Amino acid sequence: MRIMIKLISSFLHGFRNFVGVRQKHSVLLFSVLFTVTSFAQQKKWTLQECVAHAIENNISVKQTENTLLLNEQDIVAAKGQFLPSVRGSVSQSLSLGTSLVAEGIFANRTSNSTNLGLSVSQNFFSGFRTLNLYKQSKLNSEQSQLELKRLKDDISLNVVDAYLTTLFNKENLETAKAQFNFSEEQLKQVKDLVDAGVQPKANIYDTEATLSRDAQQVTIAENNYNLALLTLSQLLQVPFSGFDLEIIDVDTPSEALLYSEVAPILNYALQNRNEIKIAEKDIENATLNTKISKSGYLPNVSFSYGFGTNAFYSNLINNEQAFLDQLNDNKGHSFSLSVGIPIFSKFQNKTAVAKSKIQEENSKLRLQQAKLDLESNIQRAYTDAQAAFKAYDAAKKSMASQELAFNNSKERYDIGNMTAFDLEQARVRLINAQSSLIIAKYDFVFKTKVLDFYMGKSLTN
Repeated sequence: MRIMIKLISSFLHGFRNFVGVRQKHSVLLFSVLFTVTSFAQQKKWTLQECVAHAIENNISVKQTENTLLLNEQDIVAAKGQFLPSVRGSVSQSLSLGTSLVAEGIFANRTSNSTNLGLSVSQNFFSGFRTLNLYKQSKLNSEQSQLELKRLKDDISLNVVDAYLTTLFNKENLETAKAQFNFSEEQLKQVKDLVDAGVQPKANIYDTEATLSRDAQQVTIAENNYNLALLTLSQLLQVPFSGFDLEIIDVDTPSEALLYSEVAPILNYALQNRNEIKIAEKDIENATLNTKISKSGYLPNVSFSYGFGTNAFYSNLINNEQAFLDQLNDNKGHSFSLSVGIPIFSKFQNKTAVAKSKIQEENSKLRLQQAKLDLESNIQRAYTDAQAAFKAYDAAKKSMASQELAFNNSKERYDIGNMTAFDLEQARVRLINAQSSLIIAKYDFVFKTKVLDFYMGKSLTN
């Protein structure tokens, strides 16, 4: 890119001297250099960027965030139940037709009536129903917040899994390419040995067959890598074209990533995991539902005040007062105190309380089940991590021994003390050892990430 920039700079410098307009071509130089730099630097997604983007754009996260907005409106509505309700009314009526004005006398009558009113009502006691509904609205908001955190945690773990799977396929592809390059060099060497009369010509055919198999493995590895990239891009909801990752160095994971015992993980998770907190909030919610149901047994006390006035006009009366005078003379006030005592509700209150108590017991059972599931998952994850480290450690030792065995086999093959078939068998064992090491390495890293997940640690470090 530096050579390209120098060429463009030299060209524009000469062109500027030819035309003699310095400022115009300085802008052109900047534009061209910016374009070249933009094409030269292709964006590569880091793990942190992948997790942040997935959380920000996930549809379920957005829906849960909208649920939080709904919860906020429910809290406002629940607060409003403590306030008095105020209602104003205005009515205008017109009556036309024949009416009886005296015994045996009918006349055409037109009358207008105007009524104005204002009423205020306040519930003073409803068996603590209003208070408990307000508490429940706040509790629902807290549950939604916990659900949002749980959802983000799950998305983060899924992205880390997909990210590491992509890196695994990337490294597997590099190994396949290295084996293909080795087979190419081996073919050249065999041809030279055949030309020199050291090896039979049949060895060329064997080596070419090996090269073809390695080419096929490269194709399979490329396809797996592209599929892993596609899966991650779909998880992030970004275009697959041009999508690429920043490579994380996971060459030498160590035993230091392991946890020495599972008890601290269990204790932390049972106290801090969002699924446990959500289950605990379910119990609180069910308890409030029981209290709300019991409010049906208690009396309801409310107070209301009303103010009203009216004005009336008829064509049969010639000396009616003015409109405002009638409103002033006809005004009145009313006060009302109401106490409602439930006596028999056709078993509605009884069944409501009984059902809410059953739901309360179910919520307690759900909490127990959540704890059992969490404990089971952590125990399994801890055991898997221990086994993954042992597999990784064994794969490293196997890889070292297979590399040594292959190098010895190649030296023997070069001096004619080993057949091409035996060398190929040694190479296959080396390839299998490399593949096993890659699988064990990424499996161990992910299993430790799962334990970090339950410990509340960041998955992107």
